[in-house]
Amino acid sequence: MFSLFVPESVRAVKEGISKKTLINDVMAGVIVGIVALPLAIAFAIASGVKPEQGIFTAVVAGFIISCFGGSRVQIGGPTGAFIIVVFEIVAQYGYDGLAVATMMAGAMLLIMGVSKLGGAIRFIPYPMTVGFTSGIALIIFTTQIPDFFGLSLSNVPGSFLGKLGAYAGGMDTANLQALAVGAATLAILLFWPKVTRKVPGSVVAIIATTILTALLGLDVETIGSRFGSVPTCLPSPSIPKVNWEMIKQLSSPAFTIAMLAAIESLLSAVVADGMIGKRHNANMELVAQGLANLVVPLFGGIPATGAIARTATNVKSGGTTPVAGIIHAITLLLILLFFGKWAVLIPMATLSAILMIVAYHMSEWRFFVKLLKSQPADVAVMLVTFGLTVFVDLTVAIEVGVVMASLLFMNRMANLTKIKRRTQDLENDPHALASRKVPRRVEIFEINGPFFFGAANRFKDTLKVVREKPKVLILRCRHILMIDATALHALEEMVEEAQREETLLILSGVHAQPLICLEQSGLYYQIGEDNIYTNIDDALNGARRFLGIEEVPLPVPFVPTVSREIKTVDGL
Repeated sequence: MFSLFVPESVRAVKEGISKKTLINDVMAGVIVGIVALPLAIAFAIASGVKPEQGIFTAVVAGFIISCFGGSRVQIGGPTGAFIIVVFEIVAQYGYDGLAVATMMAGAMLLIMGVSKLGGAIRFIPYPMTVGFTSGIALIIFTTQIPDFFGLSLSNVPGSFLGKLGAYAGGMDTANLQALAVGAATLAILLFWPKVTRKVPGSVVAIIATTILTALLGLDVETIGSRFGSVPTCLPSPSIPKVNWEMIKQLSSPAFTIAMLAAIESLLSAVVADGMIGKRHNANMELVAQGLANLVVPLFGGIPATGAIARTATNVKSGGTTPVAGIIHAITLLLILLFFGKWAVLIPMATLSAILMIVAYHMSEWRFFVKLLKSQPADVAVMLVTFGLTVFVDLTVAIEVGVVMASLLFMNRMANLTKIKRRTQDLENDPHALASRKVPRRVEIFEINGPFFFGAANRFKDTLKVVREKPKVLILRCRHILMIDATALHALEEMVEEAQREETLLILSGVHAQPLICLEQSGLYYQIGEDNIYTNIDDALNGARRFLGIEEVPLPVPFVPTVSREIKTVDGL
């Protein structure tokens, strides 16, 4: 069992890391560390906390996720997916509330990983993921409008439409210099990749706009003017204030953080698998995410997960082992120690433009538009999740999305389960009743598909079509591979009714899982071992014995003869 929870860093060391691989990983780690710096600052500010808290998160979480993760190239840190939920928690409970929620989410992730639930995340419906991701992207984009235009707003409503109204009403306070800085940042971000991709456009944009703002003395808000000085070292670990009432209130947001962390980290790991040709360990990855989110709040950090863009940058830069992720964290720490004091000069308009581009790439609008042409149920899940994310709350959106998608899936499965009488056999079915003589007063029904609670009522309704009470009722189970408690209860009611009406109930072709369930529930003995047969011919003869009719000899199975003639091919 313990072999399933070995970090990829340990596996990589055991396999051996060559000098060339080590050099490539170090170079990739440095590049990703530089790329992660502006994003960590921007995500922290957008989340309602101080800029350095984003860097603390990237350093601590990035190191832990790379050391203990189940992916060789995963880069961990703060991401845009958390912005909405983190902002709401901080606004309502302060940073201590956020720290408690993050640690609770870490514990949930740890339990999910140890319980081997990593594979279960893939069952999250894609329309739901697109819905809340697009909703998050839209909110991130709109919340950057004030800084991008340099608006002076005294009171901004919490609702999405209220924010848009406040922005529109405050456009007369726009700062043209801030707008110029934001527009210049957008231009660099859009056109720099055409020059070179070796140097990240976000880094170029920050350096260029910060220098121009300082040299020209532009009247724009900066990190320093809003937040003051930025620390140049990691803080000492401290335990947040916790009380039982806070834990109860934060359980739902903590679940949202855990779900977002699990979905995004495993999605990022899957993308990385396709780029490097290896498979990640989903359960070990969840364990690492859990550890990171348990430890990060002790250093003043915010929720962290695997970052798709930074992970892809790591692979494209030559990273192949967890060493690159560790170097990325060390690089950020060194930048904080030696260059952190210069971060106060970064214009807020620059960071807002960077986040707007992040939101655009995060929105997956092409997939959103494409999914609008899908089945109505999938469209409904996506639109409901999107609408709740934007207009209500991300936590509600995820909870409702999961429930709605599950209900729609169960409805689809129930529709796939077919319950038919003997007159509805398929012509090409070798086990069809058309070639068999069914005694009078014998009714035969067949269930085709999973027999679970979604199909139980349909089963009851189908049985009602029999007007004349049969002497024998045969239920063919050859296509039932699964049965649940509700279906067992429906079957139990059928057994009791058959006994009241003195009708013999016979089961035919019962598979292993249903047979075990029947035995555990006691129905096996209530029906009677002699009334459960492996095939329809035995079941029909059992009905004949009950009715006192002569039995029909069982058909001899066809066994094809094998020719012993040996022919040569091409002289062999």
